[in-house]
Amino acid sequence: MAHRAGDIDFCTLGMFIIDEIEFAPPKPPVRDILGGAGSYSALGARIFSPPPRSKTVGWIVDCGSDFPQELRETIASWDTGVLIRETPDRLTTRGWNGYGENEHRAFRYTTPKLRLDHNALTDTELLWSKSFHLICSPLRCIDLVDNILELRNQSAGPQSPRPLFVWEPVPDLCIPDELENCMRALKCVDCVSPNHAELGGFFGTDTNHKDHVDYRKIENLCNQWLQSGVGVNGQGGIVVRSGKDGCLVARSGVQKWLPAYHQRAEKVVDPTGGGNGFLGD
Repeated sequence: MAHRAGDIDFCTLGMFIIDEIEFAPPKPPVRDILGGAGSYSALGARIFSPPPRSKTVGWIVDCGSDFPQELRETIASWDTGVLIRETPDRLTTRGWNGYGENEHRAFRYTTPKLRLDHNALTDTELLWSKSFHLICSPLRCIDLVDNILELRNQSAGPQSPRPLFVWEPVPDLCIPDELENCMRALKCVDCVSPNHAELGGFFGTDTNHKDHVDYRKIENLCNQWLQSGVGVNGQGGIVVRSGKDGCLVARSGVQKWLPAYHQRAEKVVDPTGGGNGFLGD
C-alpha cells in the first residue's frame, strides 16, 4: 500500500478481547463485553477525536466465528480507522475478569489468544501511524519497535518522521528479573506508563502507603529510570498512573504530580480498561 502521510494519528497493537466480567455478590455478571487493551486505548483516543478525525484512530479487531453482531455495530458506531480481520476458523479471543474485595482483579483467557505484532501492519495504513501504543513485555517492546521501523524503512515511497512509541508494560512481567530488559526497552520508546504497582514491581518494592501511594518512593524509582535513559535521545517521558492519587509525569529534570479528576460515580460500571483508555487519550 502506498504511504499516505497523516492518515493515522494513533495505532494500538493491544489485543481485542470479548470480556466476561464477574463482580462480587450480589452484582450479577455481564457477558459479551467489548474489551481488551486495544479496544480501550482506541476508545480513549476516540473520545478526543470527533468525526472526521475519528478516522485517524487505528486499531485491529480479529473477528472469530462467534463474533456477536451487536459488537460489530458498536465498533462501527465509533467511526474509527479500525481494521477488521475475519478469522472464521477460530473463536474470538475471550477473557474472564473477576473483581473482589479491595479492588482486586483476576483475569484469565477462556479461548486461545491471537496476539498482534508488526506483521499485522504490513500493507496497511496503520504502518504509517504517527504514534503506536504497545502493551507487552520489555523484550517484546524492543522487538516491536525495531520491526515497525524496519518495515517503514523497507516500504517504497517518501520517508516519514520517526513515530512516537508509548509503552505500557504488561503487569505479569513487571518483576525484578525483567529490570535489566526494562532498562533496555526504555531507550527505544518515547513514553513509558506503568501504574504505581507495576513500577514498584520492577524494583521488587511496594509503592503503597496506608491511605495513598508512596509519592517519594515513586519519584525515586522514576529517577532511576531517567538516569538510565528514556527515549532514543534521553528526552523521553514517564507517566506513572496512581489511581485516586493522580499521576506522576516525569522527564529529565522535571517531575510533577497531577491530581486525579474525580467525578460522581453513579455511571461508573467497573474500572476495566481505565489505564488503557488513559494512554489512548
